[in-house]
Amino acid sequence: MEVNMFCHFGPNTFSGAEWGSGAESESLFNPTHLDCRQWAATARAAGMGGIIVTAKHHDGFCLWPSSQSRHTVAQSAWCGGRGDVLRELRQACDSEGVAMGVYLSPWDRHDPAYGTPEYNDRFANTLAEVHSRYGPLFEQWFDGANGEGPDGRRQVYDWPRFMRTVDSLSPCCVVFSDVGPGCRWVGNEEGHADATCWSTLRTEGATPSDNKPDPAELATGHPDGSRWVPAECDVSIRPGWFWHPQEQPKTVDELVDIYFHSVGHNALMLLNVPPDTSGRIAAADSARLVEFRAALDRLFARDLAQGARAKARHRCGYAASRVLDTAYHTYWAATGNRAELTLHLDTVTEFDIIVLQEYIPLGQRVTMVNLVVDEGDGLYPVTNSDQPLCTTVGCKRIVRLDSPLRTRTLKLQFDALAPPVINRIALYNSAAQ
Repeated sequence: MEVNMFCHFGPNTFSGAEWGSGAESESLFNPTHLDCRQWAATARAAGMGGIIVTAKHHDGFCLWPSSQSRHTVAQSAWCGGRGDVLRELRQACDSEGVAMGVYLSPWDRHDPAYGTPEYNDRFANTLAEVHSRYGPLFEQWFDGANGEGPDGRRQVYDWPRFMRTVDSLSPCCVVFSDVGPGCRWVGNEEGHADATCWSTLRTEGATPSDNKPDPAELATGHPDGSRWVPAECDVSIRPGWFWHPQEQPKTVDELVDIYFHSVGHNALMLLNVPPDTSGRIAAADSARLVEFRAALDRLFARDLAQGARAKARHRCGYAASRVLDTAYHTYWAATGNRAELTLHLDTVTEFDIIVLQEYIPLGQRVTMVNLVVDEGDGLYPVTNSDQPLCTTVGCKRIVRLDSPLRTRTLKLQFDALAPPVINRIALYNSAAQ
């Protein structure tokens, strides 16, 4: 999916807080012109495939009329207590062809049962209610926060039960948490995965709230990880997660840089775009998203490798030319863990961006890529093992060169855990937008 939308929306939108106390009056939540169709249309226009909404943040307020709580939209003044944000978002996503996901915080600063076994029952029932009533949901977002409840107690979460509940009702739903099992937090809120980013992770003995890997490990993953838990990079378009009138969205250049450090580092970019007190995405934010998408479309409009000839020293029944087509399920496969692939371009070409993709259904394998080019007087290495072109590749690796290269011939040298399986190589010139 590459880029999805996060929508932080709730009482904090109206109070100006980032983390609510749970003591806020339900009447605080009162959007004047809620328009989830606008959210979904904005996401689609920005090339995003899905929206994840904070259906229940740490303050415990539910954006739907839940049978498990008395701290919901049903107790608010909005729509006379008959409103339902999740129902409206479900209808909007279906109408606009956008997938819907939910953030449900297990931490609840409002519920007096928090810190007792009864709360685990309630939260499991909450999950079941949302997934059965508003599904299908493409992603379930679990924040690992575990603070005190209104009575000063902390909850021992029944994570196995929570996971079973989601899986029983939404078996195709990707579950996000610090350790997955579907995808993992990248370890920061800047939207950056590490330059070395494995989709595999060691999760033995860990839960989303306890014994989880260090943030630095979440940013890189583990090459010997026993579970497939790719990284997701959450970041907000504004300084805060909830809408605050004094804040402004990031620039297009900042968003493009985040894209390179998330999608371009084998991760998904989850960009938070918070609706305002009217219940709409602010005009400045929606305009910035469209500008961001236009910038990416211009940057990757012309693949300079198209029309080239690809040749591999070793192959295993899969032609090297398949790295140049755009079909996902075609690829070049080498015979050994070290392999070379050469591109002969139609003419001398200048480029400063290289895109590499592995065929992920067969796993993530590449550990290092070096680049050799011919600038007219023979081949010479641009990179080496001390400073390779890149380490991991994964689903997508976008490399920005320090300066443009001009060549008609380039050779990519791969080291891998198993014979590399590459389904795309592309070249772009950022100056030719």
